Amino acid sequence: MKQKLNYNMQMDIKYNYLEKINVPEIVKECTDKWFNQSLCEVNSSVFRLGIFEGEYHLHKHDHDDELFFVIDGSIVLETEKGNFELGQFEGVCVPKGIMHRPIAKQKAIVLMIENKGIDPIGND
Repeated sequence: MKQKLNYNMQMDIKYNYLEKINVPEIVKECTDKWFNQSLCEVNSSVFRLGIFEGEYHLHKHDHDDELFFVIDGSIVLETEKGNFELGQFEGVCVPKGIMHRPIAKQKAIVLMIENKGIDPIGND
């Protein structure tokens, strides 16, 4: 039986082209411990905001790379190739097919770049 995941994933595009993106407003309104919001589309990718607190499940994306960039707080990004401690203004790109999971001991604000069709839950 598949475990129930308590994530709020907003895959809709919140901002259109030539519309001001307001990350602090989204962060202020968020009450979820694990939240994703697609901010805008850039060519065939999306620019996404993540508000992380706690542990995500271990997963991979078979066909998609994923960039994590911390703008506030810190996370540990566990991967099958090693762990990365990321603080403010640090990031790492996880290549497709690599098992990974972000962990935030306290609330962290993370920007991500992913293919538009990616499933944030992953393939495994």
